[in-house]
Amino acid sequence: MSEAGRVPSPATPLVVAAAAPEERKGKEPEREKLPPIVSAGAGATAGLDRGAKGQISTFSSFISAVSPKKEAAENRSSPAHLIFPNIKNVRDQPPISLDVRQKQRISMDASSSEVKAPVLPECILPIQPKTLKDFQEGVEKVKSSGDWKAVHDFYLTTFDSFPELNAAFKKDVTASFNTIEDSGINAKFVNAVYDTLINTPQDIQKTVLKGIINSLLREWKGPRTKDDLRAYFILLQNPQFNNTSTYVIYAHLLRQIATLVEADHHFLVHWFKKQYSRLSQKRFKQLVERLLQFISLRLFPAKPEEFPPITKCSWWIPSAAKVLALLNTANNLVLPPLIPYTDFYNSTLDHIDLMEEYHTWQNFGNSHRFSFCQYPFVISIAAKKIIIQRDSEQQMINIARQSLVDKVSRRQRPDMNMLFLNMKVRRTHLVSDSLDELTRKRADLKKKLKVTFVGEAGLDMGGLTKEWFLLLIRQIFHPDYGMFTYHKDSHCHWFSSFKCDNYSEFRLVGILMGLAVYNSITLDIRFPPCCYKKLLSPPIIPSDQNIPVGICSVTVDDLCQIMPELAHGLSELLSHEGNVEEDFYSTFQVFQEEFGIIKSYNLKPGGDKISVTNQNRKEYVQLYTDFLLNKSIYKQFAAFYYGFHSVCASNALMLLRPEEVEILVCGSPDLDMYALQKSTQYDGYAKTDLTIKYFWDVVLGFPLDLQKKLLHFTTGSDRVPVGGMADLNFKISKNETSTNWLPVAHTCFNQLCLPPYKSKKDLKQKLIIGISNSEGFGLE
Repeated sequence: MSEAGRVPSPATPLVVAAAAPEERKGKEPEREKLPPIVSAGAGATAGLDRGAKGQISTFSSFISAVSPKKEAAENRSSPAHLIFPNIKNVRDQPPISLDVRQKQRISMDASSSEVKAPVLPECILPIQPKTLKDFQEGVEKVKSSGDWKAVHDFYLTTFDSFPELNAAFKKDVTASFNTIEDSGINAKFVNAVYDTLINTPQDIQKTVLKGIINSLLREWKGPRTKDDLRAYFILLQNPQFNNTSTYVIYAHLLRQIATLVEADHHFLVHWFKKQYSRLSQKRFKQLVERLLQFISLRLFPAKPEEFPPITKCSWWIPSAAKVLALLNTANNLVLPPLIPYTDFYNSTLDHIDLMEEYHTWQNFGNSHRFSFCQYPFVISIAAKKIIIQRDSEQQMINIARQSLVDKVSRRQRPDMNMLFLNMKVRRTHLVSDSLDELTRKRADLKKKLKVTFVGEAGLDMGGLTKEWFLLLIRQIFHPDYGMFTYHKDSHCHWFSSFKCDNYSEFRLVGILMGLAVYNSITLDIRFPPCCYKKLLSPPIIPSDQNIPVGICSVTVDDLCQIMPELAHGLSELLSHEGNVEEDFYSTFQVFQEEFGIIKSYNLKPGGDKISVTNQNRKEYVQLYTDFLLNKSIYKQFAAFYYGFHSVCASNALMLLRPEEVEILVCGSPDLDMYALQKSTQYDGYAKTDLTIKYFWDVVLGFPLDLQKKLLHFTTGSDRVPVGGMADLNFKISKNETSTNWLPVAHTCFNQLCLPPYKSKKDLKQKLIIGISNSEGFGLE
């Protein structure tokens, strides 16, 4: 695959701007520079029909197609059951195209706060005298009189056209369209109108939908005015679109938004960020959930007859995905995000053919074929793990097959061992032997891993591999080894900045992490989130060896995750109200101790002679943070980066966010002991035995810290695999020993050996002693 055909890192939101019609492109004046949104090739058709190039129907054909069904259902209670007008001679929308593959990752964080919008026709807005207070008073009068006429007239007028929408909801009708930071919309008024709409009579709700149809048709036919973006922004928030019978209208609204030009998308993104960060995160989540539900019900409709045939509306899902991408971008521009990134997951996608989506993305990423992999933020981590596992398995099969073919072509007898990455190591020389083996067998890294300990009988069925990982990680991360520094305040490891002649052992750690992901092994490693962000910078190894790797934009927040005290000191420097130069007496230097010797490093040329002042302190903090997290450990991290990617060099990795890489490597911190209870297997015990009942009564009553200690004691990690507790294959075996003995754990097999304690009190006491003193205890 060419460099231009690669996808940007999912750490950055993927926002796809559809190509505008040629006539619009020619009229747009030159704008201030914006960070690029991944642009699409003009004329590409994105559909889910897997290559079927059906006619894309016009808006009017959709309306007329559903009219008979709506007419038959007019007397139902649903607000969307109305007779749509039969509208003719409406021109088709420009087709939606998708092209999200790009070598460099795209970021909108650097968007200018002031962006010149295209010069569009002025629109004379009608006068709308109603205010929020007037509207609320009108609604209150309805409660006593039962007369909805005044409210009905308000909705009829407001939703009749885009100018009316602007007149009703703009804070200042005369305000010019000149800022990206504020939409100029009275959000409280919009929310009040929509909250009331849901509880109005059916004729009012039908009136609103008819008005939206007319508004969209006018916008479809005529030139765009400068206030139309506000109208789209308002209409997208309409809760009526929760109802499946409104999906035809909703789909065309989404399509018109999706086909806006890039600069318009930037405005919408920043408006979403501003409005929902100030007002209601709950409403933002509802907006996201509405779009996810739209996608789910189009994929798996409860009543297929409610929707047009998929061949005629293959653009529905691509349109919704693009609008979701705008919301995802807005969410990521806010710190902390408005909602967790996991709220963008669509669990329905766990039940589609994920590998077909992946291969479509691989093979047709720059052409007309739509794939959910182009919008990886909607794919759950569980689904991504399936893609990565299957992709890994396919790579293993291909490598093994090639080895077999090479052997046969040389007329040599095939050996089953050639199908595996066979590691033979001595326990007494674990690190050096592992490093030698991995160096010698670099070509076999993508084969299935099997481990043998020299001098020990045993067949590796998974237990020896896990033990090898456990022992090797413990030894490498031990403070005496000097490769990593453990920070007690943050409970995580970071790369030692000490210079050395050979960084091969850092490469070994990267290979270990890659092998763990490749072979679905969860490691007990504690790296800060910043590490995984660097690991995806870039997400693929650049072809040019001179391009730096593992370098990413870092902030004081990233430093706080590793060295909270130092980060706090730098934050105080930034917020200091006095004279920084006189009070701190610092220069652009960093001092570090290396083997008992204090060494100084300039943060910029001549830094030792440049004082930190109120004017340059932001630059000082940024350079200081960049030095600690990027420059001072560049060689160490570069070796680590190349080691990891030597195993995980797969396009599937590019679907992941840094947080998701961490979960794949280390597991999830969220424990569900009830799920563990349901999936536990027993050997020598039955789940109805008294000892087992005592055990679960005790464990389910443990505080979280003791539950984590139990998990660490029995599995070697206090985290849960991506697939949940069921993937642990946790087993409780009966230990026919004295009840005075403590429990024993076989961490390589996730097995707990439990003596048949006679009382709950005795079991609890012994179990707490065992799990609280588990470092080096009971490891077999």
